[in-house]
Amino acid sequence: MLGQGLTDRDVLATVAASNADRPGGRRARWVFDLADGGAESPPESHLRVRLVLGGLPRPVVQHPVRLPNGVVLHPDLAWPEFRVAVEYDGQWHSDPEQLHRDRRRLNMLIGAGWLVLHVTSRRLHREFPAVLREVRDALVSRGWRRGASA
Repeated sequence: MLGQGLTDRDVLATVAASNADRPGGRRARWVFDLADGGAESPPESHLRVRLVLGGLPRPVVQHPVRLPNGVVLHPDLAWPEFRVAVEYDGQWHSDPEQLHRDRRRLNMLIGAGWLVLHVTSRRLHREFPAVLREVRDALVSRGWRRGASA
């Protein structure tokens, strides 16, 4: 609904606040706070929510990264202040042409000083603790400290 413009975060916050004393009101507020309409796929949303629930700062979805040559890239998840990005690689990323575009984007992001991690469906569902640790380590290597706001 957020992604399609049918509602926005302010409306969700108002609904949650007006129902805070009703059964499920606190849970609704918690869920609404996790919502973000910027993801381009349900697995990206799933990954983002799991990272946040795992204790990481909330990433920016589809953050614009403007390169010196004027090209603007939008990593799936980004922590701009640390120049860390996470890309979700679904099945379509195995197409040779898509792989070519992905690697070109990766090289441009790395050239602009970004640390970029990739997560596949298998890793999201079967190896998530390792993914969480890798993203946490990347953020820490770039200056994030647990408990610090991001």
